[in-house]
Amino acid sequence: MAQDWRKVSFDDLKGWQQDDHIAALSCFRMSAKAFEKRSFVSRIAVNPSKELLAVAKLALELDIDKLGKESARQFFEKHFEPHTYKKESGFVTAYFEPEVEASRKQTEEFSYPLYRRPHDLVKINPDNRPANLDPSLEWAKQTDKGLVEFFDRGQIDSGALQERGLELFWLKSVVEGFYIHIQGSARLLFNDGTSARVSYAGKTGHPYTSIGKLLVKREIMPLEQANMVNIRAWLEADLERGQKLLHENRSFIFFKELEGHDPDFGPIAAAGVQLTAGRSLAVDKSVHAYGTPVWLSTHKPLPNQSKLYQRLMIAQDTGSAIVGKQRGDIFIGSGKEAGTLAGSVRHDTDFIVLYPKGI
Repeated sequence: MAQDWRKVSFDDLKGWQQDDHIAALSCFRMSAKAFEKRSFVSRIAVNPSKELLAVAKLALELDIDKLGKESARQFFEKHFEPHTYKKESGFVTAYFEPEVEASRKQTEEFSYPLYRRPHDLVKINPDNRPANLDPSLEWAKQTDKGLVEFFDRGQIDSGALQERGLELFWLKSVVEGFYIHIQGSARLLFNDGTSARVSYAGKTGHPYTSIGKLLVKREIMPLEQANMVNIRAWLEADLERGQKLLHENRSFIFFKELEGHDPDFGPIAAAGVQLTAGRSLAVDKSVHAYGTPVWLSTHKPLPNQSKLYQRLMIAQDTGSAIVGKQRGDIFIGSGKEAGTLAGSVRHDTDFIVLYPKGI
């Protein structure tokens, strides 16, 4: 257990008794299955401890179809201890999987591409990092002379990757593309009635810049109105102006088409599992191991809800903007309704991490 985390009691967790612990356990078991398939998740992410791996194995031995809610709650209480970070509250936002119209070919209507990962885009690690490369970069371009900084968003939108056959699918606008980049995945709907799902496959490595913060800082939009719906409307009101602002976020995402996924769950997360709506949580991967249970109790209800959001989540994803010991991003689900809700979630919360006993 990391320093500065203080053990508390399950009795201190507001709403703990009322949660659906079977749903939380089902989500935890998805991480447990991923643990079985490989000994690590990422060279950069915090790896699961041997204690967490042991508890995950026990979870897979349960007959969850015959398990009652009380037994599921007792499983977590038996094998985990809740911890809070000092006395500070945490902060959560939310994300979703967009559903957008798309085309398999470029047309006049569908002219903005989603790109597949270029073959010369290389993940940087301590073994291959050049001394002269910006230390903040996690990805780079492989050249005959070694690794160099990859193209950024503005350069790519200006044609840096054209004529390389990297176009995966085509969208109606740069704004639709940007929001798929932000979410890291999407369901694409084609006019012949078929669909496809795309997921994150890599990025340029440039730091993420929040365009919402830029709009607020420049007094273009007040903070209380800087949600996803209003920001998107501002971008689409003048696409030339909007794209110029988007280019200030140099980070750019590449995608791959998913096959063999379960349509009842979301896209594949950084932890290698399909996301579960309302149970999967994106966290800072340098602080928390994937598969770690986290209890959230927001200080006010989510939009259009009367009760506090009090739920046991499972750390299964990450994101460029998700930084900090008590920072989380809730996966809400797929589609327009989920997107409307996700864009309005900016909530202080109790952020209680469940560490396996014995660490």
